[in-house]
Amino acid sequence: MKSRIAVLASVLLLGACAQLPDPSESAVMNLFVVTPQAPDMRYQIEIAKLTDLANHQNQLDDASMAQLLYRRGSLYDALGLSGLARIDLNRALERDPRLADAYNFLGIQYTEIEQYNYAYEMFDSALELEPEHPYALLNRGMTAYYDGRIDLASKDYQRYFESQPDDPYRVLWLYLAEVETDAEAARRNLAERRIKYANGAWGWVLNDLLLGVVDEQSFLNDYAPKHLGEDETLAERMCESYFYLGKLKQLEGDNQAAAVYFRLALTTNVYRFLEHRYAGIELQRSQQALEQQASSTKLDAQE
Repeated sequence: MKSRIAVLASVLLLGACAQLPDPSESAVMNLFVVTPQAPDMRYQIEIAKLTDLANHQNQLDDASMAQLLYRRGSLYDALGLSGLARIDLNRALERDPRLADAYNFLGIQYTEIEQYNYAYEMFDSALELEPEHPYALLNRGMTAYYDGRIDLASKDYQRYFESQPDDPYRVLWLYLAEVETDAEAARRNLAERRIKYANGAWGWVLNDLLLGVVDEQSFLNDYAPKHLGEDETLAERMCESYFYLGKLKQLEGDNQAAAVYFRLALTTNVYRFLEHRYAGIELQRSQQALEQQASSTKLDAQE
C-alpha cells in the first residue's frame, strides 16, 4: 500500500505531463475472454412463482400487486429481458404511482435505450417521492453523463460522492465527469481522493488503473481475475474490468482497443451491472469515433 501511495504522490506532481502508452502495445492483444454468466435459475423459479400469484390477482390489493409486478420486473431485468421488465414496471406504477423504486428502474432502462427525457422524468419522480433514494441520484447522473450534460452529471455525482466518499465507484464516476471539462484538475482530484479515502475495497484498483498507478497488463494479470469476493463471480469482476479498461482506452484516444473491451463487457451477460448496461452506448460511441477518424484520414489523404 505504501508504494502505491508514493506513486500517487508522484501522479499529483506529474499531472497532465504523463505520457500515454502506444496503442500498439495494448494488453488487449493478450487478454482472456471470461465465460458468460449463465441465467440464474433462482430468478427463473421466482418469476414462475410470481406469475402464478399474479394469475390470482383478485386476491391481492393494489399495493401488493404493485410490489409483485415490481419484483418480477426487476428479475426480468436481471435476466436481460428488458422489454418484459418495462411492461411489469409500468403496470406496477399503474397499481401504485408512489413506487419510487419502479421509477428508478424505468429511468435506468430509458437511459440504456438513450431516451433521456423519459429517464429524467423517472428519476425526478423517484427523488420527489424519496429524496434519499439510495440509487436515483447516481442513475440520474448517469443519464446526464450519457446525454452530454456534464455539468448536471458532475453535480449529481458530487452529491452522491459526498454521502459516502470511501466508495471507490462514486469517486470513479465523479472523475469520469470531471475529466470531460478539465483533465488535469480531474486527475489531481482523483489522486487526492484516492489518498484520502481509499480502503481495501476492490474498486480502488480501478481508480489506480485510471491514474496509471497500475498498468493495463498488470491489472489484467495480477488484479482483475484474482481475490474475488465471497459472493462475486469471475464474470461480474471481468464485466467491471473490461468496462473501465474501455474507458481508460477512450481517454487515451485508442478507440479501437476501447471497442474491444466494451464488446467483452457485453459478452459477460451480467445484465444487472451498470457497466454492462452502458457498455452498449460506449461501444457505439467508440465505433463512431473510429469512423470519424477514418473519414478524417481519408480526407487528409485526398488533399
